[in-house]
Amino acid sequence: MEKIVECVPNFSEGRRPAIVEQIVSAIESVSDVIVIDRQMDPDHNRSVITFVGEPDAVAEAAFRAARKAAELIDLNEHQGVHPRIGATDVIPFVPIRNVTMDECIELARRVGRRIAEELNIPVYLYERAATRPEREDLAYIRRGEFEGLRQAIQTDADRAPDFGPRRLHPTAGATVVGARAPLIAFNVNLRTTDVTIAQAIAQAVRGRDGGLRYVKALGFELKERGLVQVSMNLVNYEATPLFQAFEFVKREADYYGVTVQESEIVGLVPQAALDACAARHLQLRGVHRDQVLENRLHAALSQRQRTSQRGSNISASLRRFIDHLGAGTSAPDWSGAATISGMLAASMGRLVARLTSGDRQADAEREKLQSLIDQLDGLERALGAKISDEARYGHDRTSIDQPDLDRRESAGDRAEPPAVARSLEMADEMVRILRRLRSMMETSAGDLAVGIALAAQLAMAGVKGACFDLIARSEQITDEALGQQIYAKAVALIEQAEDMAGEIESRFFEPRADR
Repeated sequence: MEKIVECVPNFSEGRRPAIVEQIVSAIESVSDVIVIDRQMDPDHNRSVITFVGEPDAVAEAAFRAARKAAELIDLNEHQGVHPRIGATDVIPFVPIRNVTMDECIELARRVGRRIAEELNIPVYLYERAATRPEREDLAYIRRGEFEGLRQAIQTDADRAPDFGPRRLHPTAGATVVGARAPLIAFNVNLRTTDVTIAQAIAQAVRGRDGGLRYVKALGFELKERGLVQVSMNLVNYEATPLFQAFEFVKREADYYGVTVQESEIVGLVPQAALDACAARHLQLRGVHRDQVLENRLHAALSQRQRTSQRGSNISASLRRFIDHLGAGTSAPDWSGAATISGMLAASMGRLVARLTSGDRQADAEREKLQSLIDQLDGLERALGAKISDEARYGHDRTSIDQPDLDRRESAGDRAEPPAVARSLEMADEMVRILRRLRSMMETSAGDLAVGIALAAQLAMAGVKGACFDLIARSEQITDEALGQQIYAKAVALIEQAEDMAGEIESRFFEPRADR
């Protein structure tokens, strides 16, 4: 998956496994979506299902899950300690890899609108997708719960939904959809049956009441277990780590003369959050995530897999391409030749990023560099895939140079020949490589800067080579307007590339100007 979005919907059912299993099946009915966790809590009468995938696939799976929950769950019969307003109570979208928060906001609004229109369920937008500042807080939207919202949604203008009717679905209630950063659902259970103690501690620890800034908390009674619970959401676990929340609750519990029975995590937790706890309580100096055996093993295996894939898929086709190119046994593929230069540029960029990512850097900076490495790796593989198409595009140049003007999506559209589209894609991907190299150059210095500068020149050569091919092709296309359009695109790409390569080169020479 090039892009990964996480979705963590909460459903108002935690006591009937067969119901939850049907919802999971609805999610898994979407190809390219992977369910990675599911948890049921009978006291809360609530389930949390975590799945990941490409944005569009995740959006479809979230809708199917909400549709299935609406068929199976009746809020009129639901009882549990956790606040809720809907069968599908909340659907958050979380950016994980190569996805921005803005994309997740758009995803939330698209799914929310669809739930309202197709299922007739009112939808509220929350967190980063909220349309009003007060609705960023999920608790604000859920106040009064299903029973209280039934009347308020019809009479109180402030309780009107963002999408859908101003009345609750008779059995499925309402749904809250949003976009947010990763959070940790963390509970601390206390050895007492006095729920007022849990409620007092929750009030003390939550940020809105003067406690820990990035903590939301409620106090519940777990009757079947003879305990009470301080249930927390840590919305920024780096600023307010797990151990700080736990120590705060434990200290408050000591004040009331009760002890901690246990703590628990609902759903998934980032490894970095657990690493921070280990470093805190073991007083480890300079510990970082690369020292965790599983993390290092995963990185090594992932790298081997990527190398193996490149070796088996790209290397053979690249060798074949070079042989054909030099032997003259097929029509010359100028763009393909230029793309080899772009692949080298991406590879050198990955090398510099790996050399930059040292032990002394903070986890956030290392993760940023790893993301950059992954992006360059993806661009390199995308270019390699174009190289592997040489048998398709390189043997009969004349048959693919003329666009099929009879196949148009709408009046006035002009289809581009496949070879032109391919060259445009190659040039654009190499411009994207240059853009990432420029961001690296802003923070690099010394011996590593020369690697970025050299990579930029290779990428520049690749862009120009692909665009020169486009310009030559534009002159042979019989549709004059289409030819001019392709020429203009090629010139614009060259100008973008020259600007970025020039900026990188000037930064390289800056510290040497006074020598």
